[in-house]
Amino acid sequence: MNNSLAYIELLTAFPPRPITAESELIATQETIDSLLDKGELTPDERDYLNVLGTLVYEYEQTLEPIRDIYGIELLKALIEEFDLRQKDLVPIFKTESIVSDILREKRQLTTEHIQKLAEFFCVSPAAFFPLHPASKDSQRIELASTQT
Repeated sequence: MNNSLAYIELLTAFPPRPITAESELIATQETIDSLLDKGELTPDERDYLNVLGTLVYEYEQTLEPIRDIYGIELLKALIEEFDLRQKDLVPIFKTESIVSDILREKRQLTTEHIQKLAEFFCVSPAAFFPLHPASKDSQRIELASTQT
């Protein structure tokens, strides 16, 4: 068992306890960040970091999972996040009417659209596909041919 003075000082400075609230999570993450910012860690610091990481992981497992959004729903979220208008996407879709049809789900995204959107928003094309393709929601995204 490791009982070095350096480890005990770490434990004293920020005693690890189960995380039960967002404020505790933030404090723990700040401690983790300050350790990581140091660069190379001692064995004691690595052990302490491992303990804090385990506490964060255990807390995050108690939270509601984030819903998987993809396809047109993801596109709508990105448009809102970046404060874009339909005409801002014309270079990707060629016409505003195609953008409109896709956002109203009258048309599906094509593989070409997904590639261009991924480049435009600096995300992986995989972000436009469901995380769990076996789910019934995966039926919602059907790739049309590369016609626009």
